[in-house]
Amino acid sequence: MIRPQWVWELDDADGRALATPVSPAFTNQFDAEQWLGESWRDLAAQGAAAARLLNDGAQATATLELRTA
Repeated sequence: MIRPQWVWELDDADGRALATPVSPAFTNQFDAEQWLGESWRDLAAQGAAAARLLNDGAQATATLELRTA
């Protein structure tokens, strides 16, 4: 059985996908969302301005803005 893959795609302020930082792959949506909740400040400090959760390559949630101010 193949398990679904959940991963965050991170974009810069201009909407371009970032090569780094990289999201780990998750086997469920809850773990992916928990990771973003714990990591978003660090991601924003590294240049990520937005995050989109992908499920097996398809966008699964609305784009979330990562703002620290």
